[in-house]
Amino acid sequence: MTSCRDRDVWDRTVVTSGGHPLQLWGWGELKSRYAWSADRLLVHDGDRLVGCAQVLYRRLPPPLKSLAYVPRGPVAEEADRAAVLTALADHVKRERGSVALSIEPDWAEPASPLPKAVSDEEVAAIEAAPPTGWLQQVAAAGFSRSANTGLIPRTLIVDLTPDEDDLLAAFSSSTRQNVRKSFRAKDVRFGEVTTDADLEQVLAINRETGKRAGFAVHDDGYHRAIRDLMGERSQLLAAWEGDEVVAFVWLVVSDTTAFELYGGVSPRGMKLRLNYGLKFHAMKHVKAQGVSRYDFNGLLNDGISDFKRQFAKHEDLLIGTWDKPLSPLYPVFASALPKVRHALKRGIPAAKQKVAAQRARLGGR
Repeated sequence: MTSCRDRDVWDRTVVTSGGHPLQLWGWGELKSRYAWSADRLLVHDGDRLVGCAQVLYRRLPPPLKSLAYVPRGPVAEEADRAAVLTALADHVKRERGSVALSIEPDWAEPASPLPKAVSDEEVAAIEAAPPTGWLQQVAAAGFSRSANTGLIPRTLIVDLTPDEDDLLAAFSSSTRQNVRKSFRAKDVRFGEVTTDADLEQVLAINRETGKRAGFAVHDDGYHRAIRDLMGERSQLLAAWEGDEVVAFVWLVVSDTTAFELYGGVSPRGMKLRLNYGLKFHAMKHVKAQGVSRYDFNGLLNDGISDFKRQFAKHEDLLIGTWDKPLSPLYPVFASALPKVRHALKRGIPAAKQKVAAQRARLGGR
């Protein structure tokens, strides 16, 4: 096990191994500005590289020390996954003394893909079933499913390898009509956001979309940091009517995967159905770069998810969150985390109150 401290070497390792964009160096730099720290670990079996993981550490109130978290990682072939996870857990426990190693890999559940609009009960049954195949080896390595999920495992991943006509054919008929209509709209264009003035318009739509849909959004500085720290791996696409941005989708992109971070549309953009055309434009945009997967990043029972479901005839299910306890205090941590995450949805001040209360309960100062 070795730490990698060279950005170029790390990113080259991730992309040549088919890794997810949240495992790229810039994402770790972003999170390091917001209460996390990052370590990039290479796992070898003799001379052979068998896996890598960008591990994020979050300080916790004493005596918990920290949480070790791997977003959409580690990167490893199926046959090497259990061994890589064991090596990572041993390293984290020895070097950091973290309360747990929590992983949310970009690994498909064996039952995936699923039928479109599969019920919550069917998904829950799949997740509650005993692990099979290679997942048995993950469980044998001391990991178990956790309900304390950060990244939603139920999602939609579109295979971009077919030609554009076949991609369009997989959309619902009304979605195809809306895509074609948006491309014919007068004084409308699609493209990449490159100016600060247009970025300001995007951020305003993002704030309004969050308010309308009832979810919290990061501050503007966080979004600018994505652009600055991810570089060309951050791709912000928009639809304009004249000079006005009316819809956007914000992607982070590796060589294989485009991952939607955020999206939004103004009332004018909704009226013109430009969010439909923008989605298809985004798929074509990354497909032209050789990207083979477009991940819509999460499906819930809400209007946004209903919109996403129109772009394919299936759904996908990743294995979700798996934790390996590394401390006897893990049960305390696991019971407190849902309360903190609930507070985060209500805003940072409430979250700080929850953390302070937990620190007091544990005797920290």
